Amino acid sequence: MTHGIYLTRDGYQKLHDELESLQKQRRQIAKAIGEARLQGDISENAEYDAAKDAQAHNAARIAELEAKLAAVRIIEDENIPSDKIFIGAIVTLRDVDSGEQLRYMMVSPEEASYEENKLSIYSPVGKGLMGRSVGEEAQIKVPAGTLKYKIVSITRPAQGTV
Repeated sequence: MTHGIYLTRDGYQKLHDELESLQKQRRQIAKAIGEARLQGDISENAEYDAAKDAQAHNAARIAELEAKLAAVRIIEDENIPSDKIFIGAIVTLRDVDSGEQLRYMMVSPEEASYEENKLSIYSPVGKGLMGRSVGEEAQIKVPAGTLKYKIVSITRPAQGTV
């Protein structure tokens, strides 16, 4: 796979929606700066300072999102092997010690979300699972100790859902 930011279609849409929202906020911030200027001396105007600060943060995030979106590659469009754990795979694991079953989607850091069971491929667990096949056991060192998982299944969704 070549370099880029790998996202699901859903992850791409979330970043795109955030960018649109920030672009709308940019207009509101510019209006707030104009209104603060009308209040007189801007050297001691807290509203002006706050609006300028918000403008800088907004512009930085817009630039960051535009750069990421320009480098995005949609996972579902890539020819990624389905017999091993790679980005985009939905993995079912069994904790060897407790017997508990866990299910994660392997994603880029931009899309990782514990609440959505989306695991970054660069996290300790993500790194420990990459390239493994069904039936293999993975012993993964984490700050709290060593996790032992058996890989039960690997699937690839048509859409990026867990």
